[in-house]
Amino acid sequence: MSSVGTPDPNVPEKNSAWLSDMELLEIRRRLPILYVEAVPVRVDGLGQVTEVGMLLRASVTGEMTRTLVSGRVMYGETLREALFRHLEKDLGPMAFPQLPASPIPFTVAEYFPMPGITRFTDDRQHAVSLAYVVPVTGTCQPRQDALELTWMTPAEAASFSVCEELEGGRGSLLRSALASVGALS
Repeated sequence: MSSVGTPDPNVPEKNSAWLSDMELLEIRRRLPILYVEAVPVRVDGLGQVTEVGMLLRASVTGEMTRTLVSGRVMYGETLREALFRHLEKDLGPMAFPQLPASPIPFTVAEYFPMPGITRFTDDRQHAVSLAYVVPVTGTCQPRQDALELTWMTPAEAASFSVCEELEGGRGSLLRSALASVGALS
């Protein structure tokens, strides 16, 4: 702020993180974008994963696909805030996610628009995603563009048929998530 109370034009406002569709399209052509992804899970009293939540969405072509909680990190937003925002946005306000005490992801996934560079692809952009396994304890009611949330056992979620339904290599990401918490047999 300047001395007269007007915003300093050289300092972006925290809430100026929203981009128009055209701005986002242009930025996606030039820069990698930071994302967070979450694999929602239910755990038993010992902290072992008993269920994995998979979102069902319709793609732009009308195809039904499974996916994970995912979204961009906005300017001025901490990783913890971004993770919480996307979990609440996709699973509803009563999901009660138990965010990790330390925001260290189980992996970093790098998505490219060109196949073959990594196992992850995204036709729209080059993106870097920090991926987390997040226990949820409440009632999940999918919101936004998610049609439903299906709870599966870790074995069901890690099956070839389910992993094939996940776009952009996220089946591999899901299997890595389950392995990171000892839920793959």
